[in-house]
Parts: sequence; C-alpha cells; structure tokens
Amino acid sequence: MAKRNGFPMGGGGNMASMMQQAQRMQQNIERVQNELAEAEIEATSGGGMVKAVVTGKKELKEITIAPEIVDPEDVEMLQDLILAAVNEAMRNADKYAEEQMSKVTGGLSLGGLF
Repeated sequence: MAKRNGFPMGGGGNMASMMQQAQRMQQNIERVQNELAEAEIEATSGGGMVKAVVTGKKELKEITIAPEIVDPEDVEMLQDLILAAVNEAMRNADKYAEEQMSKVTGGLSLGGLF
C-alpha cells in the first residue's frame, strides 16, 4: 500500500470511523462544558464560618458569612477567610472540571478547552 508522510493512503473506512469518534468526542466536550457552567462547587474556611460557591466555570455565585464571625475590629481576618474560601472553591472547580473532561477525553490533554 502506498504511503504519504509515513501513513498508509486509502483506508477511507478507518478515517470515517476516526472522524465519527472525533465528532462524538466534540459533542461530549460541549455537553460537559454546559454541565460545568451549571455545576456548583463550594468550599469553606474558618471552620465553616465563610462559604464560597462557584460554578464549574469558576464564576463566583455566592458568599455566605456567619454573622458571629463579623468583627468590626478585625476586618482583615474576615477578608482572609473570604479569600481562603474563594480560592479553595476555585481549586475545587478546577479539579472537578479536569475530572469531568477526563471522562470524555480519556485523559487526552486538550490544553485549556474548559
């Protein structure tokens, strides 16, 4: 069989099958991306006194602060707790997105598609 660039020429059925698989993968990736936009991932800090909720697309949706943690004399601590909760929620969202995409791509890295 003739070869071009080291690959066999012809074999149209195999190419068609690969194209179908790629199209299915693309559809699954789009589905997962839509699911990520709806998914809510949360994290807490300060023993649950501050809670942050983000989407799987890392959009901050909610911050909940327990009233008893609000101390006008120590605003800096509250700011630190908020940052900690938001940053942890973002890390959790990254991990969740990677896990969901890996299910679709079989671990194939697609470099920032999500």
